[in-house]
Amino acid sequence: MTRTPRRARTARALLAVAGVAALTAGLAACGGDSLEKSKEAGSSTGSEKGSLVVGSASFTESKVLAEIYAGLLKDAGYSTSIQTVDARELYEPALEKGQIDVVPEYAATLTEFLNKKQNGKDAAQVASGDSEATVKALRKLAEPRGLKVLDAGSAVDQNAFAVTGEFAKKHQLKTLSDLGKSKEKVRLAAGDECSQRPFCQPGLQKTYGIDVAGLDPLEVGSTQAKQAVKGGKDQLLLTTTTDATLAQFGLVLLEDDKKLQNADNVLPVVNAKKAGSQEIADALGKLNKVLTTADLTELNKKVDAERLKPADVAAQYLKEKKLLTK
Repeated sequence: MTRTPRRARTARALLAVAGVAALTAGLAACGGDSLEKSKEAGSSTGSEKGSLVVGSASFTESKVLAEIYAGLLKDAGYSTSIQTVDARELYEPALEKGQIDVVPEYAATLTEFLNKKQNGKDAAQVASGDSEATVKALRKLAEPRGLKVLDAGSAVDQNAFAVTGEFAKKHQLKTLSDLGKSKEKVRLAAGDECSQRPFCQPGLQKTYGIDVAGLDPLEVGSTQAKQAVKGGKDQLLLTTTTDATLAQFGLVLLEDDKKLQNADNVLPVVNAKKAGSQEIADALGKLNKVLTTADLTELNKKVDAERLKPADVAAQYLKEKKLLTK
């Protein structure tokens, strides 16, 4: 399915809270091709250590992360290929079966996906804004399925809210708490699900005391939504923390200082039997030392705005951060 990367990341974030209806919505809330049709030729090299398949979802950020993972693993002596699959409902079982060996994932999203898969769609939420607790819950769900969850880094891609720089300056806003204390009424540009989602309108009102006077049902983080906020029709935008185009519209993020959003830190998840070695964990763990949320935003920008290829963007990042030994 062809779509904008922003919608893909938003859909992924929504799944973390709302849960997933089995085999009906993928990572980007769209039907995926079969695993075989979703194969994408990735670069590979001869290796005495064997070959590994790196899985990728079909949105920009996941593609770039998969290329970075492949580069780190090749540097560690493995032959690698990349396989792109639209839906988590397809690639997660493939990971369990060993058809895919490693994927870049998001802690809270995968936690709730596995929680609903194991305990039913009405299972109580176990992910939270605490990254350590969320990863712990994820490992408890993943290990019985033959999956190993590696350490999470500081980089996170989760729902976020933005206002214009002018609005922030006028009302002295840096955080969502500041907005609540300002007592300013705001119209919110977001998806139409926002009125029902605990991380969105209800959460803004309950957690921060923000006076949401109305909801403009536009696509989350879309150009139309950003233009509505920029033009003053709306005052608050639902987007994500790695939105690479906010500056183009004069928008700035407000800090989620009370952790309304779940901890969707980036982390690798591997098939424990085929890729559970400490050597692989060490190779992929190098990324945690350098990757930040700001880096993710810049990597997305290079692909989405500058039209560079994910593989080239990943290669440049690996070189700039001196993550390769060869």
